[in-house]
Amino acid sequence: MTEPRRAMDALFEGEEVQEVLRESFYRPAQPAKVQPTKPPAKVQPKATPTSEEPRRAKRRRAKPADVDYQVICISLYDADLAALDAKVQTLKSAGHRKMSRSALIRFALDQVDLSKLPKSY
Repeated sequence: MTEPRRAMDALFEGEEVQEVLRESFYRPAQPAKVQPTKPPAKVQPKATPTSEEPRRAKRRRAKPADVDYQVICISLYDADLAALDAKVQTLKSAGHRKMSRSALIRFALDQVDLSKLPKSY
C-alpha cells in the first residue's frame, strides 16, 4: 500500500470521522412526506408590471438576441483531437495567441475544397 493511501485510511479510521459519516451520510432514508393536493387555483389576471419587473426579466434571459453563434457537440477520435490540439499549440507558438480549436476548425471549413472530398466520408 502506498504512503498516501495509508494516510487516507488512517484519516478515515478516527472515531470522530466515523461519527460524522454515520450521522451525515449513512443515516437511514426518511420516508417521503406526502403533500396534500390542493385544487387548482383560479387564474388571476396579470397585474401591470412595475418598473422592477422588466429589469429582472432581462437578467433571467438565457441568451441575448444579438448572439450569432451556437454551442454544439461533435465527436472526434482521440487521435484526431490530439492532432487538432497539436496544430493549435503550433499556431500559438508561432504567434497566433488567440488560436483555439474552434478558430482552427472555422478556418479549415473556409479552406476545404468539397470537390476533393473522398466518397467514403
